[in-house]
Amino acid sequence: MSLDPASLDWSKGDGLLPAIVQHWRSGAVLMQGWMNEEALRATLAQGRVTFYSRSKQRLWTKGESSQHWLLLREVLSDCDRDALLLRAEPQGPTCHLGSDSCFGAAAIPAAGFLDELDALVARRERERPAGSYTTRLFEEGLRRIAQKVGEEGVETALAAVVQDEAALVGEAADLLFHLIVLLRARGLSLADAVAELRRRHR
Repeated sequence: MSLDPASLDWSKGDGLLPAIVQHWRSGAVLMQGWMNEEALRATLAQGRVTFYSRSKQRLWTKGESSQHWLLLREVLSDCDRDALLLRAEPQGPTCHLGSDSCFGAAAIPAAGFLDELDALVARRERERPAGSYTTRLFEEGLRRIAQKVGEEGVETALAAVVQDEAALVGEAADLLFHLIVLLRARGLSLADAVAELRRRHR
């Protein structure tokens, strides 16, 4: 977050730049607002995404009414330095209508949900809420989790050969979930596996 607000081209939009907010894990586009230099400086200083409201003619921090803050993780500018991309961690629904994105579900990439699920599994491991299936898996230990991955792998393979598409999708979902839990039980995350795939691809 070392972007210098003074280095941006504030002149093109009469002192305002479009600011797109993206979920820092899933890559989902959450919302778009406008920032003046004061709003960007406030965002950098406070760690909560703050816009300039054109209707209210003042700075406006997302979540100031709902408490659904957008916690800043990173801010980037485009190549012309006249638009901003803010990567943030939402503390609840972003849209005032109650949805995760102001652009609807279509703005949330399907694969990006796996990062959200990975984060949820990490919370379950830390907090161990009663009644949670994930909590039960962690408490049963690594061997049981590994066994579940093996079972789900076999069931996925069998579904591919002898069952319909819906069954295969269901078994694949079970396999992915238990694999995420297994990685977390070994102190790893889905991101580690993705990084290895990216390394192999290169």
